[in-house]
Amino acid sequence: MIQVLDKKFKPYISAAEVAEIVRDLAARLSADYKGKFPLMMPILNGTIFFAADLLRAMDIDSEVSFVKMSSYSGTQSSGQVKELIGFSENVTGRDVVLIEDVIETGISMDYTLKRLWELKPASVKICTLVFKPHMFQKDFKIDYIGREIGDAFIVGYGFDYNGHGRTYKDIYVLDE
Repeated sequence: MIQVLDKKFKPYISAAEVAEIVRDLAARLSADYKGKFPLMMPILNGTIFFAADLLRAMDIDSEVSFVKMSSYSGTQSSGQVKELIGFSENVTGRDVVLIEDVIETGISMDYTLKRLWELKPASVKICTLVFKPHMFQKDFKIDYIGREIGDAFIVGYGFDYNGHGRTYKDIYVLDE
């Protein structure tokens, strides 16, 4: 058990399991983008650890550019998306892969996709470490899913609770 601020969390996904998920996603992306030079776009902040591990595990060359969207407050989505760092690279005619740590409601990703498609990329794919299908409210396709989980709130490996708990190697789930 760990304590993050006022909440207790128990082990959920070990660092070894996370590494295996990342290797699998990296192999799939490498195969799909072999011979191409995709623009990989991690969505900050939580994705930083996942994106770094994923990109290093891939065996293709790619360009990396970060974007930052936020809709979270505490343990729940606010439903309002804030674009904190927008698209700074020219994506016109490019193959783009959006990298996200978690897709829950899909509100932030839906907003990000709409903004991105306005810039006329050749293609857009989505890669997420964790997907919560029971919370999903949108209809876009998620091309690469590391692991589906329930509606539980998690911390560690980039996931945070009010900015805390992000740097644990394992992923922990709220112990209610």
